[in-house]
Amino acid sequence: MNTKGFVVPANGGSVVDSGAGRFEVLKVLREETGGSIMLFEEIVPAGTDTTTFHLHRDSDEIVYVLSGEITFKVGEEVTVGGPGTCAFIPRGVAHAWKNSGAETARAVFLYTPASAGGFFEELQRRPVESFNGPEALEMRRRHGWEIVGPPPF
Repeated sequence: MNTKGFVVPANGGSVVDSGAGRFEVLKVLREETGGSIMLFEEIVPAGTDTTTFHLHRDSDEIVYVLSGEITFKVGEEVTVGGPGTCAFIPRGVAHAWKNSGAETARAVFLYTPASAGGFFEELQRRPVESFNGPEALEMRRRHGWEIVGPPPF
């Protein structure tokens, strides 16, 4: 754990290419915070596929929309939000989201504790094809994710 604190510059962080023009820029990693938090920025082009309906067993999640429009499904509630929208998703609550706007969306994702973020940290060391299929399901399971349904949008 880094006990001095640190600053990640605007162009800093490692990039995960999730395919179809979708990227995660990992800014704060689990090991840097002693597992307290993990944070990344996601860039999602308009028309990109939605996420699966899933939950995190061991991590709460916060999503803050920087630009664009994102539709969230948290539990059974659907909300559309633009820049400044903030979603809190407690561990164990099923959720999904989608860029529902006409432009590229950017959002910051934070996991606390950091365990769920390990999926993206592991993904950075794998080819784009690893994001889907049996290998991705096993990676998600290792990091406390559970798919509970198909994409809801």
